[in-house]
Amino acid sequence: MIGRSRHVLLGFSALATVVIVGTVGYVVLGFGFLDALYQTVTTVTTVGFREVEPLSGVGQVFTVLLILAGVGTALYTLTVLLEVLVEGHLGEAMERRRMDKQIAALHGHVIVCGWGRVGRAAARELDEAGKPVVVVDVDPERVATVPQPYLHICGDASDDDVLRHAGVDRAAALVAAVSTDPANLFITLSCRSLQPGLFVVARAREESSVKKLLRAGADRVVNPQEIGGARIAAFVARPRVTEFLDVVMHSRETELLLEEVSLASDSDLLGLSLGEAKVRDRTGALVLALHDPELGLVSVPSADIVMKAGQTLIAIGTPGHLKRLAEVASHASTEAR
Repeated sequence: MIGRSRHVLLGFSALATVVIVGTVGYVVLGFGFLDALYQTVTTVTTVGFREVEPLSGVGQVFTVLLILAGVGTALYTLTVLLEVLVEGHLGEAMERRRMDKQIAALHGHVIVCGWGRVGRAAARELDEAGKPVVVVDVDPERVATVPQPYLHICGDASDDDVLRHAGVDRAAALVAAVSTDPANLFITLSCRSLQPGLFVVARAREESSVKKLLRAGADRVVNPQEIGGARIAAFVARPRVTEFLDVVMHSRETELLLEEVSLASDSDLLGLSLGEAKVRDRTGALVLALHDPELGLVSVPSADIVMKAGQTLIAIGTPGHLKRLAEVASHASTEAR
């Protein structure tokens, strides 16, 4: 496309040169400036009007040369310009069609509504966690800045058709992070009506909006300003603890990670207590907490708590440790109990 643009610029430059040379030439032949410009344009564009002034032999030769140079230049410029326009529209249409096919094939992805600072940060973290992302924003200029590998849709995220286009019925979660609380409220309501079981995280600017968003169906509501203030205070009050958590959750330069692992229905950990399962000995990962669908989050679970399907273990370890824990939690291992 850049090469084509250069060709267009070259064509217009050549065409302007022909017009200037033709106008000057006719002025020299005795035409007035406006008559000379008119004669040049009608000659180059081959519209077939008669000569403004009678032409001498020299004038006829000059006109023949102007036609040969001007017509060829005009046709070249028009051809390249049309190619750029057609390729641009076709390229955009093909890219949009390709992206729509990719979105239609997604399952378990995350829809991020709003490509502002919060939306960009959320998309980046999700991408680094290996979660496919579909970005939805109503502003075409912001959508144009969405980089690869994020798929994107330009539209109002509170519109049911737009959410369906983003694959809300197949998504694992939705992040409502547009600029205003009412808009996030409408997005949450629309999403919940289309996909009641979808996990929804909504952004709130005002404290008064938190309860409203929760009543609208958001599973979690995040106030970035409040979290930012709490994080700043934590660095002051508990700098070492905060630094450790920051490294575990966000650093890409350490092998120590904090992860959640769900217990599948055929895991050989089922029916065993944490003490009996000896998770640390078998996998190397240390279980810090456990989430139970009925009990909620159990921090520092006791050794006698029995593991069941549907529970989630929150553990810390190296990628290798966590991978082994995921394998044990997802299916029956070959090891004897």
